[in-house]
Amino acid sequence: MTRRERRDTGATGPVDDATLALLLEVSGTPKPGNVDRRRDLDDLRFESFLGGAVGARPGLELAAGETVAVGNAFERAVEGMAARAGTNTQFGCLLLLTPLVRATADPDRDCSPAGVDAVCRAATVDDAVAFYRAFETVDVAVDDPPAGADDLDVRRGSDAEPALRERGATLRDVLALSADPDDPERVPDRNAAEWVEGFPRTFRATEWILADEGPLADRAARAFLGLLAAEPDTLVASTRGAETAREASARARAVLEPDEEDATGAVGSVDAVDRDTVHGADLDAAESLAEAFVAEGINPGTTADLTCAALFVALRRGAEVAP
Repeated sequence: MTRRERRDTGATGPVDDATLALLLEVSGTPKPGNVDRRRDLDDLRFESFLGGAVGARPGLELAAGETVAVGNAFERAVEGMAARAGTNTQFGCLLLLTPLVRATADPDRDCSPAGVDAVCRAATVDDAVAFYRAFETVDVAVDDPPAGADDLDVRRGSDAEPALRERGATLRDVLALSADPDDPERVPDRNAAEWVEGFPRTFRATEWILADEGPLADRAARAFLGLLAAEPDTLVASTRGAETAREASARARAVLEPDEEDATGAVGSVDAVDRDTVHGADLDAAESLAEAFVAEGINPGTTADLTCAALFVALRRGAEVAP
């Protein structure tokens, strides 16, 4: 039975693929600085991510329905993740997967840039309130809010609700503040930028994965390198500073383009990363970078979130885990 035939019989749906994407993402190795099937971090273990994927499923099921708002579905997914994993394992992944699942499950939309953009643009103030409440469930590393937006600091959780309602700020509005910070020295929030820009990184990495060969987990590891080489990682910038984030991207690029003497810094954009270069990534060479990043406490978690989202779209478009 082919994958398409399984879809037609209802054996595979967006929630299954979202859950599988969460599992495949953490199984890919090496993903320098991140938990994978070969390495744990001091405060995060591989099996915690497996538990988080299972725990998030009820929220993803709500996202696939039509009666629960996107923000509430996300909040429920985060609650389930935290309850099963005991910590924050996949907050960013779920922020990306929730609108993707909703777009896929909506008969009037599809899993395309236009389809998911329509979901994000339809988000409401209530969705923003639910998003803020999710920050009361787990610890999430975030930067200080932009100037003039202290009342919208996500770390305020539900205490920010009056300000959200007074401003009429939707979830997309709130994320736009982080997607395009006023300070040019700050690294933009890549997950927030996906919500605002129509998921360009997700769909570009999907192309890499679908055109690649071999096990999906290996394709995901190569896509991760491509994404990290393209742009500095938000989580690294939040926890270690913007300069360290930029240096981490330069080091990933050096692995991706070992013969390019002038390959310093990030590539600049995901569209500028050559697909064949991603496919030719030397995962053995990336192992050394992975060990170095772990030792130095450099954790490109936002890049992992984007990789997870790309895996979901690739699965929806026919990628197989079976040989």
